[in-house]
Amino acid sequence: MELAANTVLITGGASGIGLALAERFLRAGSEVILCGRREEKLREAQAAHPQLEIRVCDLALETERRALFDWSVQAFPHLNVLVNNAGIQRRVDLTQPEEWETSRQEIAINLEAPVHLSTLFVPHLGRQQRSAILNVTSGLAFVPLAGVPIYCATKAALHSFTLSLRKQLAKTPIRVIEI
Repeated sequence: MELAANTVLITGGASGIGLALAERFLRAGSEVILCGRREEKLREAQAAHPQLEIRVCDLALETERRALFDWSVQAFPHLNVLVNNAGIQRRVDLTQPEEWETSRQEIAINLEAPVHLSTLFVPHLGRQQRSAILNVTSGLAFVPLAGVPIYCATKAALHSFTLSLRKQLAKTPIRVIEI
């Protein structure tokens, strides 16, 4: 994939893998937009890299995913790369009770959000030059770690979705890449 001259939206981009990807795209000369839940972390990333665009959003919520899509394509009509990076990894003891909402949020951010965002962006990306959807999964999709069962299951599901998405978009200009 050519890293230069893109307009890239990275979810969960204020730290870790997302920020590293943002820095690499910036060094190559791409425009980068980061979104995440923690405004302070986004502002820290922007302070270190003033050319970053940022947007606070909670990808666990369908309304916020739709709002992110609408804002992104309006503010950045040449946006051609979506990086589904946002993720939560929690240690979970399945023998102990916990509130379902906690697991539901991990599933929503790790799986529901990238699936939904991909389907929202496909029509827009199909009209762009050199477009791509990058889904960040994990080796834990293939060799799960028992202590983080929800994370491993969502990454395995995202891997499977990525394979299907790649197959379905094979005749479009959109490249589907798994990281």
